[in-house]
Amino acid sequence: MNYIITYTVYVLIISVLMGLTTWKLFKKMGYNPLFSFIPFYNYLIILKETKHPKWWAILSYLPIVGPIMMSVFHIFLMKKFGKRGFVNGLLTVILPFIFMATVNYSKDPQVETEEEEEEGKKKETFLGSVTFAVVFATIIHAFITQPFGIPTGSMERTLLVGDFLFVNKWAYGYRMPMRPVALPFLQGTIFDTGQKGNPKDDPKSYIDAVKLPYLRLPGYDEIKRYDIVVFNYPQDSVHTAIDRKDPYVKRCVGIPGDVIEFRDGRLFVNNAPEKILGDEQQQHKFIVKTSSQLNIPQLYKAYGFLPVQEYQTNTGFLYAFQGLTTEVANDIKKLPEVEEIKEDVLEKGFNDIAYYPVKVRDEVVRDESGNAIFSKKIDTSNCIYPINKAWNQDQYGPLRIPKKGDVVKLDQETLPTYQWIISEYEHNKLENKNGKIYVNGQETNQYTIKQNYYMMIGDNRDASLDARFFGVVPEENIVGRPMFTWMSIEGLFKDAGSTYQADGWRFRWDRMFKATNTGEANKTSYWWVAVIILVLFFGWDYFAKLFGKKKEED
Repeated sequence: MNYIITYTVYVLIISVLMGLTTWKLFKKMGYNPLFSFIPFYNYLIILKETKHPKWWAILSYLPIVGPIMMSVFHIFLMKKFGKRGFVNGLLTVILPFIFMATVNYSKDPQVETEEEEEEGKKKETFLGSVTFAVVFATIIHAFITQPFGIPTGSMERTLLVGDFLFVNKWAYGYRMPMRPVALPFLQGTIFDTGQKGNPKDDPKSYIDAVKLPYLRLPGYDEIKRYDIVVFNYPQDSVHTAIDRKDPYVKRCVGIPGDVIEFRDGRLFVNNAPEKILGDEQQQHKFIVKTSSQLNIPQLYKAYGFLPVQEYQTNTGFLYAFQGLTTEVANDIKKLPEVEEIKEDVLEKGFNDIAYYPVKVRDEVVRDESGNAIFSKKIDTSNCIYPINKAWNQDQYGPLRIPKKGDVVKLDQETLPTYQWIISEYEHNKLENKNGKIYVNGQETNQYTIKQNYYMMIGDNRDASLDARFFGVVPEENIVGRPMFTWMSIEGLFKDAGSTYQADGWRFRWDRMFKATNTGEANKTSYWWVAVIILVLFFGWDYFAKLFGKKKEED
């Protein structure tokens, strides 16, 4: 309801501005000036008078697409009154209601003659084709499916670095855009200013002041346990807009109400070992001790993605392989120079995170055995969730995933588990003063959860920044479900934190147009179907143009 009210307010504001700056132009075209104030109908008149498809008016107020189409319709109107050319078009886009007002309130605006209009259209056919292509692609990107690339190895070897996916936005319910005025095809920023700059200063691809509340349309499926899911990173401190936060892809290992726990690096859901799907390639960190140097480039060729750090010792070499499946670890164990290989599992009670080191560490609290329990002053973005537990990524939980309607107890022990949920995800004012907890100014010892939450974990268990660190993922952050891999390029992204890198890059044809989320070990690739479609499309286009040219000559 809030979404509809806010949306209606924006439409009314735009309609009033449209009417105030174009009423005289509508009168010149032979219409009642009041028609310029009526939403949709005013743009319908413009399309009718400029001889464009009238159904385009439907696109005028859609989020993201709407601002583009409005600019196009404004340009149509300005051209109707002789304001053609690059400069006039630029002013219409950048200062629409100001520039249109100068034309509207000029002494005597004149409508173009049919001859002038036809001459102008001939010169601008290409630009119109490009605009239509951009609008069509934006509609697909914003409202149907979105491409998504895999730049890191957190889901190796299920999803490979260099895989490009298409994400179905409707499976779990389409989330309406929350920043309706934005540049198409961009996520959060237009470009990265680099490591020297503050990411918060990067130019945004959206207007943050124009915002709509969260609204999700009904979907035809629910998030199931072990689904691969794309979602917006919950604790993105750069972007306040939920739908503009960085996209992540992980496996949903826990749905609302589940209890999850890691024991020695192995996941248990509701006290039972997790179900390993046929297409899931779990990986863990292994330490390898050798008598001589390993041929890492040869191992890359044999096993693909292989992040590894090499250290020389007095007696040989030590290797830290960040992500190995059990099968690959067994193969490496058989190499003649390997003396010892063992999985690197953190002990219970030890929470000094090796892969994501805590930057600030003082006043460490230790148990009777001397193990660190937690630091009172820590960098929470790099710490295990919740921060007051003596857990680590291998010894984690048990943790119950919050479910909509749950009434949870609030005290100093449980607050770290729910504080981000209450204040950031469910938008309440949370205060912790003098040992007492206040929600929206009222002292309380309990809280009712307003939405569902999920536990998202990477298949590359020891090289994944996932829910064990940033916490449970709220329903409002869910983007959708990956459908298939439409392209896969090995070597396109570098292996983060690895001493060795693959040489060059190549297409992985066998992975293209393979479905995800099937749970099957062997998936059929249908890339050849895509090739046939492209050949038919461009072939038809070529012969249609050839036939049309021949007919015109005749």
